[in-house]
Amino acid sequence: MIKIFYGSDRVKIGAEVVRVLGKDYEVIEGAEIKLEDLPSIFRGASLFAEKRKILIKDMSSNAVVWEKILEYLDTEHEVVIWETALDKRTVVYRELVKRRVEMKEYDLLPALEEKLVFEIFDVALVDGPKAMKMVEKIENKNDPYRFVGLLATQAIKKWTIRPGIKEKRALKELSKLDIKMKTTSLSPWTLVKACLLQLA
Repeated sequence: MIKIFYGSDRVKIGAEVVRVLGKDYEVIEGAEIKLEDLPSIFRGASLFAEKRKILIKDMSSNAVVWEKILEYLDTEHEVVIWETALDKRTVVYRELVKRRVEMKEYDLLPALEEKLVFEIFDVALVDGPKAMKMVEKIENKNDPYRFVGLLATQAIKKWTIRPGIKEKRALKELSKLDIKMKTTSLSPWTLVKACLLQLA
């Protein structure tokens, strides 16, 4: 069994490695592997058990060895390969996909721009449907909880400057949203968009 995890979110990948391999596994640096090492890594047994648990780091950086990975996909050992990034244009990557090797990407979410969130909030106060469409463009790559936190910051700021009826209502709706996000099973972004429709 070979699984490949890659991406910039090292915390999530680390947690996934532990979930798959447990806490007791061998670690091999991919850059240090030689061609003659491959049979013993993927086919050799350890002194204590026939089935080994192995984590290989950055194997694709070792091009000569990486090209041979396809010959060892039938390994009986539990092997996780941890890559910083994978070149999806390569023959090896396409063949891995073709052979249905489990590959998961874990990337850090990009930082939300405060300016954009504040702009969405301002639009929501006058045009809910338009604000909802703006959210739909960013929701796939952003964290809804951080988004709501920034909305609340802007709402409080506006209330401080001008404590009007609309500003008070916005704070009330955001408070309801916060509770719903913590207590219901609905998608957070669905709740966010429903709230934006209520602000106008």
